[in-house]
Amino acid sequence: MSTNDSVEATTPAPHEESRGWGIAAVTVVSLAAVFVVLWGISQHASMVMPAFLALNLVIAAQPLQKLLERAGLPRWGGMIIVLLVLYLILAALVGMLVWAVWIAAEEIPQYQDKFTELYEQSIEFLGTFGVSQDQITSTLSGIDPQAIMGTVQNVAGQLSSAGGMLTVLVIALTFLVFDIPGIARRRGHIARQRPRLVDSLTSFSDGIKSYWIVSTVFGVIVAVMDVVALLILGVPLALVWGVLAFVTNYIPNIGFVLGLVPPALFALLTGGPVDAIWVVVVYCVINLVMQSFVQPKFTGDAVGLTPTVTFLSLVFWSSIAGALGAILAVPLTLAVKAFLVDADPRMRWFSTFLTTPDAEAKRGRRRAAQMAAAEPTTEITAPVTAPGPDREEQPAD
Repeated sequence: MSTNDSVEATTPAPHEESRGWGIAAVTVVSLAAVFVVLWGISQHASMVMPAFLALNLVIAAQPLQKLLERAGLPRWGGMIIVLLVLYLILAALVGMLVWAVWIAAEEIPQYQDKFTELYEQSIEFLGTFGVSQDQITSTLSGIDPQAIMGTVQNVAGQLSSAGGMLTVLVIALTFLVFDIPGIARRRGHIARQRPRLVDSLTSFSDGIKSYWIVSTVFGVIVAVMDVVALLILGVPLALVWGVLAFVTNYIPNIGFVLGLVPPALFALLTGGPVDAIWVVVVYCVINLVMQSFVQPKFTGDAVGLTPTVTFLSLVFWSSIAGALGAILAVPLTLAVKAFLVDADPRMRWFSTFLTTPDAEAKRGRRRAAQMAAAEPTTEITAPVTAPGPDREEQPAD
């Protein structure tokens, strides 16, 4: 058979359908799978999100465990210390939140009359612009001052749900910390089969460490600066708003606004518009400088997500998983990027829409530096390895 005959035999006729799935079928099945996964996450967010948060905390604590092992501590001793440190951090965070809610629940009722008075004054002020009192009242009928204050006071009533998630978090932390040696062994097996997947997981873990450590440090700095400013301005519950500023620092983009509204409102109630304006100005200056100029310099190398992707991920994951989804928006996006984009060479083009222009170049330089640091060890240990009794020496080329 000639070459032309074989080519003609393998070429499908014009009326024949191509084998395999078409692009439309692949798209429909992929979207259906994504929908099912996201629906499952939303239905079981109270278990999935705490477990993912536990994974983030264990990854962020890896430098501490490596430091303890280099100091001569046995591996099991380092794991116990890391677990105790994570427990203490969780206990301190939960203690601060419970204290802040408790203090707010005790102090807020005495400002309810002032809030109602401010509400009525606002309606009268809007009426001076030619809008009738009835129109303003009907428009704002759903805004009840007592309901707003009652919502703030009833936050403590939802601690039962938070307690269940905290239980899942503690259990997941325990198992993950003691499973670290097993994870290291599995990583070695995966490296031999899927080296690019291991590289993407390494970038994911680097991003997680940088994100949580830097966010925590800058959260403390911002909270302290906010508390000092509020104390100088005489705003009540300054320490409570400092705790709120620390927690909302983990929420990208809009966390600053969430932490600003309550102290600005209380400054308006107690000191008038001038104090409220000063609170807004001070918060804007502190957060603009720290979160927009300083903090990205430390997290940009490892995370590298564009501001647009960060904001869209916040909206998306908060709609899927609620408050924990908002806090974990960046880590969740990094996980999706690691498994679906970085691990597949065919999806490298899509990474350009997710990361900053220099993020991939910095990642490549970091990877090259890590490989260069590992080369001297390989060169020293390679000549020592002698052929075993059942292994034949291969002749040199």
